[in-house]
Amino acid sequence: MSYVDEVIEKVIAKNPGEPEFHQAVKEVLESLRPVVEANEDLYRREALLERITEPDRQIKFRVPWVDDKGQVQVNTGYRVQFNNAIGPYKGGLRLHPSVNIGIIKFLGFEQIFKNSLTSLPIGGGKGGSDFDPKGKSDREVMAFCQSFMNELYKYIGADEDVPAGDIGTGAREIGYMFGQYKKIRGVYEGVLTGKGLSYGGSLARTEATGYGLLYLTEEMLKCNGKEIAGKTIAVSGAGNVAIYAIQKAQQLGGKPVTCSDSTGWIYDPEGIDVALLKEVKEVKRARLTEYAAARPSAQYHEGRGVWTVKCDIALPCATQNELNLDDAKTLVANGCFAVAEGANMPTTLEATKYLQENKVLFAPGKAANAGGVATSALEMSQNSERLSWSFEEVDSKLKGIMVNIFHNLDDAAKKYGHEGDYVVGANIAGFEKVANAMIAQGVC
Repeated sequence: MSYVDEVIEKVIAKNPGEPEFHQAVKEVLESLRPVVEANEDLYRREALLERITEPDRQIKFRVPWVDDKGQVQVNTGYRVQFNNAIGPYKGGLRLHPSVNIGIIKFLGFEQIFKNSLTSLPIGGGKGGSDFDPKGKSDREVMAFCQSFMNELYKYIGADEDVPAGDIGTGAREIGYMFGQYKKIRGVYEGVLTGKGLSYGGSLARTEATGYGLLYLTEEMLKCNGKEIAGKTIAVSGAGNVAIYAIQKAQQLGGKPVTCSDSTGWIYDPEGIDVALLKEVKEVKRARLTEYAAARPSAQYHEGRGVWTVKCDIALPCATQNELNLDDAKTLVANGCFAVAEGANMPTTLEATKYLQENKVLFAPGKAANAGGVATSALEMSQNSERLSWSFEEVDSKLKGIMVNIFHNLDDAAKKYGHEGDYVVGANIAGFEKVANAMIAQGVC
């Protein structure tokens, strides 16, 4: 049995009931076969794959808080510090009822390679809780965030572990957490990213993941003789990533016509109205039914169905495994020629394989959505320097990073005989830097 197959078997046996983590490990290690086979004796001796698939530590804790009725509620908090071979642990905090240790581990494992691809000195980690901020008052959210930080503060720091936002964790939540950390520790440092501009946040951080997705997509298309201008684009999601992906796609001449949330989706043949979408989702925190009610050209549909719309480019920006094999078949049949992942692992393994077999350009999330964490690292740099850069300066650095990521993964794919397979290229390019650092630092 090959070394890759041995480690995949060990991971599944050792981590039962964690399908998302199994999927992430399998997807990465399968695509690393060329580089592992070229260095198998060294990697086996160093137990490199066992070490890189086992987190440095997994932290699980109780989060009690009091709701507006005076009732005590209890949630579970997590922080998985996966690998710090190239820098402090870096990864978001997800607040959603679906959060469990398997999901946090899958996200943290992906984060190792995503962060490595940025070429910035940041390691991989992830955290969160099964707390749902939806429908909660500001006071209830504050009570949860303060209780969450009462435990989390023991394990994080500007040079140790720097969490950020994720699903359910926006500027409000980061603000409450930062305030509590500062109160407990008595220090003012860049321990969290995604902060407000008035207390150490970075311009362009809000837009970064969505903008970065389009910068990498634009470069991928350009290198394959195509462009975004004039193309119809299907987008899933209606959160931070989707909104700013839609905005940047329009700036580049594309026409995004869909978006979605947890209850349904919108088809707007005239193109998504970004200002209205922001009003509905960022200001009112409402459902997309309100978008449809205010926009005569928009059609609202219950459930899922974004990928049934005829498009040239698809940008899944919602959540894991949202684009399945049937969706991939529909996209191919409708003439879609490019898919770039704005979310973390939104395409199933079967769907990814089908898209690639049908010559659809496919940019995996660990590369395509790295703009958010890249700009978080730029926020860390600004905090360390006690400086604030202009929007244009941050945006320019972001574009340079995303263009560089594409060429690094393209070069890695070509080097190992997999030209055009950007999944293999992204995993190898991210892995090699971390592997070299781990070997250089010894068994630790």
